[in-house]
Amino acid sequence: MRPLVASIDLSAITHNYAVAKRCAPGRQAFAVVKANAYGHGVREVVTALHGIADGFAVACLEEAAEVRALHGEARILLLEGCFAADEYQFAAQLGLDVVLHNALQAQQLLAATLSRPLNVWLKLDSGMHRLGFSAAALREWHGHLHGAVQVAELNLLSHFACADERGSETIELQLEQFLELLDLDFAQRSLANSAAILTIPAAHMDWLRPGIMLYGATPFADLTAAELSVRPAMSLTAQLIACRDVAVGEAVGYGASWCAERQSRIGTVSCGYADGYPRHAPTGTPVIVRGQRVALVGRVSMDMLSVDLTDLPDAAEGDVVELWGAQLPVDEVAQAAGTIGYELLSKVTARVPRRYRNS
Repeated sequence: MRPLVASIDLSAITHNYAVAKRCAPGRQAFAVVKANAYGHGVREVVTALHGIADGFAVACLEEAAEVRALHGEARILLLEGCFAADEYQFAAQLGLDVVLHNALQAQQLLAATLSRPLNVWLKLDSGMHRLGFSAAALREWHGHLHGAVQVAELNLLSHFACADERGSETIELQLEQFLELLDLDFAQRSLANSAAILTIPAAHMDWLRPGIMLYGATPFADLTAAELSVRPAMSLTAQLIACRDVAVGEAVGYGASWCAERQSRIGTVSCGYADGYPRHAPTGTPVIVRGQRVALVGRVSMDMLSVDLTDLPDAAEGDVVELWGAQLPVDEVAQAAGTIGYELLSKVTARVPRRYRNS
């Protein structure tokens, strides 16, 4: 078996969910498990949170159906809503909470004949300008939907654009827009993503939506996961599958983009971009070998990458290599590669086996 595995600590995920709940006592929380639970395995994550989580949030009906098969009672929030008129009946059969973010979705819902009414969340575009009604349009549709036979609960939801930028004026502006609608009769309200859960108490409302914090990564550039008391859930580990000496001036990898400036010892690691490791990770990106940091060198290949072992002379073929995890935060690797932890975790591909534990 190829020596590469994503080890998932499910107890870290339950711990991180509890951290979110402790940040906002008395509130409920949708655990965000879209995108295969950010690459961690939706079946295993939902099972671990069964009986703990108040609900789950997903992006599409396919994800919702998978979660419902695992949990018959939990509230499941469909974050992007339905994409076609005939999906509302399926949503009703699954007993979903459905987001409405435009007039077409609202019209299709009101035209639908459903087996049971849906919990509906009207989405306010409070400033992100991605999805959602304007404040004026939302007021209008609140009037149309309130008391409709297709609607059980009528709720309010929005999403921060800059909650990860502490002190951003946008945060206050979005919060103000949200609060200005609370003269309307809503059963439930939700605004806080991970960053807002951790740092914006005024945004906590009735339902939280912890996403990246659930998996032990940070939404902030200036606060680490450890500082936020969340534990990394995934460790991506490979092995050294070859070691070789490289003379001064010799190149390593595709394009000969890295040349040895000293007599060097280079290790080849069993992980590449087809596994989800970022191809654009530059020379110098850290990995862990024998508990010490060594640097990636040259281009990341489809199935392999190279590291400089010159300052770690005892390293040998078969040694474990941590690409990210308990010793090396995924956020640090992401920063080196010019991206975010969300992308690295969610892009670990299906060919990487997941192994689960409750430590």
